Amino acid sequence: MTGRRVLGGVLAAVAVGVATGGAALALLESSREKPVVPARPGDAEAARAAQRPAKERSPYALKPSTDPPPVEVAFRRPPRAGVLFDVDTGEVLWERHPRRELPIASLTKMMTALLIADRHRPSERVRITPEALAYEGSGVGVLPPGREVKLEAMLNGLLLVSGNDVAIALAQHDAGTVPRFVRRMNRRAGKLGLRCTRFSSPHGLRDRGNHSCPEDLAALARADLANRRIRTITRTDRVRMRFPIRGGVLELYNNNPFIRAGAEGITGVKTGYTDAAGRCYVITAKRGGRHLGVALLDSPKPLAQVPALLRAGARRG
Repeated sequence: MTGRRVLGGVLAAVAVGVATGGAALALLESSREKPVVPARPGDAEAARAAQRPAKERSPYALKPSTDPPPVEVAFRRPPRAGVLFDVDTGEVLWERHPRRELPIASLTKMMTALLIADRHRPSERVRITPEALAYEGSGVGVLPPGREVKLEAMLNGLLLVSGNDVAIALAQHDAGTVPRFVRRMNRRAGKLGLRCTRFSSPHGLRDRGNHSCPEDLAALARADLANRRIRTITRTDRVRMRFPIRGGVLELYNNNPFIRAGAEGITGVKTGYTDAAGRCYVITAKRGGRHLGVALLDSPKPLAQVPALLRAGARRG
């Protein structure tokens, strides 16, 4: 079977034959950024979000942050917004404009995955529609037209290689149409108490009307990792599955660059990129006896900033 590579978020490989993570590992090891200027807390977006009606507190919501937060990290070129948090407790360890509303690109698929995993069985069959095959951007790229594919294989394609084709097919499987599924995404966001968040697609390729903030994305990450099926996929390096294509097998590789590079203890969750959103990362890892998470929006150097924050969180113990 011929190897095929598909770009999604940062890096993805589809089918047999893959790239190694050596280059990414070298980049991670050599890209530690030196702190210089402290981040300034608070902004207009945070004020607007705080004025919105509060719903019943979600068990996944972060705890109110202390002033100042217990971890201090600063960057020469900081992300536009970000938060370092404890996945298990919801404690905020570091923050920069945590309620600033920004486009989130493929981080959108964190909600798509949550709805699908909560509402559907792994053995269900998902029909591959013409709309799914007309996708743009990243995709699995080999979905068989008109055929039915096991839902769990599709969920892997959504989270590992950030398949926009898969997102469309799953949305139609769940709700009949993509717009109806997007309404379900927004209703779930409301139930989770995500006050900065609004979705306009199941994949995030369209930036207009599709936004969130680090505080909400941290809560969404905690909800995702509470789901066993999602938790298993997001920490997986690669998966080989029976699939209705020529050769009968599909091999998918996780496009999370930290997993590709073999970084220690990575458990998830998702990366994304569009021109408008920039580089968006929600990365979780077990470090220093804690399960830590980092959510960064429009980060100029995520491969340096994510590890710097994880190190700082682990040092706090």
